[in-house]
Amino acid sequence: MTEAVTKSNGHNGTHVTAKLDAVVVGAGVAGLYQLYRLREQGLTVRAFDAASGVGGTWYWNRYPGARFDSESYIYQYLFSEELYKGWSWSERFPGQPEIERWLNYVADRLDLRKDIQFGTAIVSAHFDDATQRWRVTTDQGDGVDTQFIITCCGMLSAPHVSFPGQDTFGGQVFHTARWPAQPVDFAGKRVGIVGNGATGIQVIQTIASEVGHLKVFMRTPQYIIPMKNPKYGAADAEAYKSKFKHFVERLPHTFTGFEYDFEHAWAALTAEKRREVLEDCWNDGSLKLWISSFAELFFDDAVNGEISEFVREKMRERLKDPKLCDLLIPQDYGFGTHRVPLEQNFLEAFHRPNVEIVEVKTNPIECVTREGIQLADGTVHELDIIILATGFDAGSGALMRIDIRGRGGRSLKDEWSRDIRTTMGLQIHGYPNLFTTAVPLAPSAALCNMTTCLQQQVEWIDDCIRYVRANSLAAVEPTKETQDAWVAHHDEIANATLIAKTNSWYLGSNVKGKPRRVLSYCGGVGAYRQKCDEVAASGYQGFAMR
Repeated sequence: MTEAVTKSNGHNGTHVTAKLDAVVVGAGVAGLYQLYRLREQGLTVRAFDAASGVGGTWYWNRYPGARFDSESYIYQYLFSEELYKGWSWSERFPGQPEIERWLNYVADRLDLRKDIQFGTAIVSAHFDDATQRWRVTTDQGDGVDTQFIITCCGMLSAPHVSFPGQDTFGGQVFHTARWPAQPVDFAGKRVGIVGNGATGIQVIQTIASEVGHLKVFMRTPQYIIPMKNPKYGAADAEAYKSKFKHFVERLPHTFTGFEYDFEHAWAALTAEKRREVLEDCWNDGSLKLWISSFAELFFDDAVNGEISEFVREKMRERLKDPKLCDLLIPQDYGFGTHRVPLEQNFLEAFHRPNVEIVEVKTNPIECVTREGIQLADGTVHELDIIILATGFDAGSGALMRIDIRGRGGRSLKDEWSRDIRTTMGLQIHGYPNLFTTAVPLAPSAALCNMTTCLQQQVEWIDDCIRYVRANSLAAVEPTKETQDAWVAHHDEIANATLIAKTNSWYLGSNVKGKPRRVLSYCGGVGAYRQKCDEVAASGYQGFAMR
């Protein structure tokens, strides 16, 4: 359908250039599917993205070594068998260039580009109490009048951390989440990388052999799992494509939206059998050890302790050097309570003579100088290139960077600065017709295969909007009581886990001043889906419609 173009003045005097049924913020995995679904039900809809092309996370994260750590045949859309089978992957865990090509394939197959405005960021969205509609403004000066807004900004899209003096550095500075499209020349350079989470690990293992000298500024060591990444030929592609219907039936109902699920109870097995299960999961070369060995590792200190020691043992076998073991093997938190990275010869990179660990937990980074990175004790590490693999303001950061104001002018940034609350991660009390994906209090904030969770959220949102329109209603939002009940349910489950007792970005503890709460729903993907389905089947009981 064709959008209506007007000539009136919009909110705060912004010139209104379009009147739409819906605005989608983002053109990544969720945004592309949301645009498709809304368009299929006949809405006038436009998606906006600051990038120059589709892909979301997989557009921006072009850093060396960026790749899936979900199996490629699992990290896919499952609403169309034709779309699924029309693409063949080259390997089990492909790299960013191939992933970006796949998302371009999706956009082209579904003819989505004509309804996407690239190079455009949303800067504000204000709800008009009189009209029950939203006024949206962009950084290009557009003013859009819309009934619905659906945010598909991604859970890891708001880069976090810069250091005092960064602008004075005489060399080059890159954040992994905003990596340039042009290759960076590392040959002979003195490179410093800050951060060694999943992203930092991928960069370190990739560039260690290219740089002149690499200094890894490390605060918290990580448990790792070695990735097994076989290449795929035609027979392999045919094999996984033949399982399409199995994936459709299984993935939405497992604990984390992957093909594998927890199948064993720790107490029911002998010590020998437990070890056999752990070895089998480890040798799979995937995230299976984390999300398909024993569920007790998330709740039971003793079980977590044994599994943690199993992983430490595997890491010691590869490191050998006691000094490296002390620096690279975690001791003060349990396996699985942080995001667990897959790696390819990451540990072996530290055996190279040109790779050095700079411990910054007891001697933190103070600032960046013209010469390099200065630590608290005054030591300056001279560098040519600084890479910031410092992570994100996860889940909430992307929306808090937009001036979102709901009923009565209430500010989402102000509210979430005090306490991050949502209703199932799908709507927020006080913000009618604002729908959200990949935000806190849903599995999509961390603990799931993202495509499984994002598809489910997009479909729930699409169905809710259909219901509103079919009943000639203007607006929908959760009641305060409904939201309070969901937050209490979320917290009860989350606070029973070891995740809640461990500082990490899963709790927002990597961002100074961020309210502390486990960001992801820990009840499981299947259980979450069931609760969402129950709400829809009840006619959206607990949601105010008018």
